[in-house]
Amino acid sequence: MAMILYEALRRNQRRTYLLMGFFVLLLASVGAAVGYVMGDTRLGLGLGLIFAAFYLPFTYATASWQVLNLAGAREVSEEEYPELHHVVEELALAARMPKPKVYVVDDPAPNAFAVGLRPEAGAVAFTTGLLQLLDREALEGVAAHELSHLRNGDSRLMTLAIALVGVIVLLSDLGQRLLFYGGLFGGERESRRDRDRSGLDALLYVVAVLLLLLAPLAAVLTQFALSRNREFQADASAVDLTRNPQGLIKALTLLKEHHATVERATPATAGMYIVHPFKEGEGSFWAGLFSTHPPIEERIRRLQEM
Repeated sequence: MAMILYEALRRNQRRTYLLMGFFVLLLASVGAAVGYVMGDTRLGLGLGLIFAAFYLPFTYATASWQVLNLAGAREVSEEEYPELHHVVEELALAARMPKPKVYVVDDPAPNAFAVGLRPEAGAVAFTTGLLQLLDREALEGVAAHELSHLRNGDSRLMTLAIALVGVIVLLSDLGQRLLFYGGLFGGERESRRDRDRSGLDALLYVVAVLLLLLAPLAAVLTQFALSRNREFQADASAVDLTRNPQGLIKALTLLKEHHATVERATPATAGMYIVHPFKEGEGSFWAGLFSTHPPIEERIRRLQEM
């Protein structure tokens, strides 16, 4: 079991590095495409860095507060939910990390999520529907999964991914506006024809246009792929904490049977939950492609192999 567990952890870590590398490459490519449209590639790369320098810190500073407030989460004391606090505290000790703050969301849909850019500033939230549905063993599996997100830095990583998507979308929009007003549909089009451009220059122009049009979709799909990969990672890490795959298997089985839409979940926060917080559109190819979570059946299968 240990060999399968740690191989799963290493495999998911490699995929994370590849996906984040693609994010950086995509951001640089979009910046270069904007610069090419403007006539100065270095200027476009500089714009990308400037956008990132302002957007990333803002997203980082407000991420946890935004998610907790959007979800309608409230911090609860040990007197209110003693068993929940005890489970979180025991797992935090096993993970050798500070105990995160404990929140509850008044929602009948069973679900949970974790937020926090650092483990010492982390928080875990559970819906009332989840607390009513699960026994202690299953609750330990869910709590271990959420603490693993904090220990593995997933909340920080997903916040970074959301911010990078925002920068790429802003740059792509800027490039498309430049094309519309001064490029493909303006006087720039005539001036480019007058230059008697070389075949390579024409090819680069087409590549730049395609990048500006398709980069936002590619960024969103990469974000979803990263989110799905980190869910597998957190499942494996939860087993590492509890040494008991059955708790999380039981929890995921129940969550699949009682799947419901979380009322205050949004597309921006969907990736934070332990299972996809929206019920609509399940099962289709496109729903799987644009989902922030892997199929629950696949997660259960991997856990059973441990």
